[in-house]
Amino acid sequence: MTKKKWTRWLIPGFIFQSVTIGGGYGTGAEIAQYFGASGMVGGLLSALVTLVIWAVMCAVTFEFVRVFKTYDYGSMMKQLLGPLGFLYDILYYLMMFIVLGVLNATAGSMVAALTGGSQWIGIFILAVGVVFLVFKGTEMIEKVLSFWSYILYAVYIIFLIAVIAKFGGNISAEFAKGEIASNWFGNGANYALYNLVVVPLILYTVRDCETRKEAMGCGILAGIIGVVPGILLLLVMGADFANVTQAATPVTVIFDMLDMRWLYILFEIVLFGTLIETGTGFIKAVTDRIEVAVTRNGRELDAWVHPTLVVAMAIIGIAISTFGLLNLIVKGYGTSVWGFLIIYAIPMLTLGVYKIIKSGK
Repeated sequence: MTKKKWTRWLIPGFIFQSVTIGGGYGTGAEIAQYFGASGMVGGLLSALVTLVIWAVMCAVTFEFVRVFKTYDYGSMMKQLLGPLGFLYDILYYLMMFIVLGVLNATAGSMVAALTGGSQWIGIFILAVGVVFLVFKGTEMIEKVLSFWSYILYAVYIIFLIAVIAKFGGNISAEFAKGEIASNWFGNGANYALYNLVVVPLILYTVRDCETRKEAMGCGILAGIIGVVPGILLLLVMGADFANVTQAATPVTVIFDMLDMRWLYILFEIVLFGTLIETGTGFIKAVTDRIEVAVTRNGRELDAWVHPTLVVAMAIIGIAISTFGLLNLIVKGYGTSVWGFLIIYAIPMLTLGVYKIIKSGK
């Protein structure tokens, strides 16, 4: 079913934001590390750098996908790098299992902290949510993730208003300092690179784009929509900037200052939903990639393969988070980030742009 024109422009951005916001982004830990470290004003500049990089990468990638109709990352990388496209698979699987492990660990600790119950309750809820959405398919995923984006924005805005009402003077004073650390550009660029893996996960969202204007417009909007929640979190950190940005979970410190239990519970529910969204995005990308590869060879995917893959990946993620493997695997995370820059970002911005121009479409 063809989407309304305005939804074609917004859905890629909503899905990008939904998959990007996981535990580290949502709790404010990543925002404090990559934006807050530059000061309040410097942090806003860092966020602008992230926005520009995300917007450019999404815009070029979406246009490449529109031109060559490569709506899964495997097809896209084959079109971009030819026989070397398999290198992306290696990096992607490494990153996916790291992310799934982190998501399960985060879900378990969140539920345990909020309810006092076992961490296995959170892990179970996360696994059920991810498996359900992936089974339901693309249309359901787009609807749920887009709807949750509206909820997330609403809760973040309420959070910001509550903090401004109580600590507005502190935020103004932090702005007045005008602090801009010398590494503000590098911090913003590093955070953008840190999340580049998300862009190839959401290629299915641009299958209805018909023109270059639509594809690149969707990419620019995705960059904006993806970074705005981070800017909102940076602003609320101004309530006690020095202490909040040094905390392991900055939003928890802010909620302790607010003393608004109902809002904290609502925020945690929304954040838990983003964990499900992130896990869904990573696993769906794999099932799409395998399904396209099989059908390209003139065969049909056996009915048992799809559910088996989904459940197996969910179980591996749980195992990584609970059997002491997470710290070991995360050590490879920095290397994989540079890998995405070399294998995906640079080729897309050079060879990809050349191929788009040469296609004449």
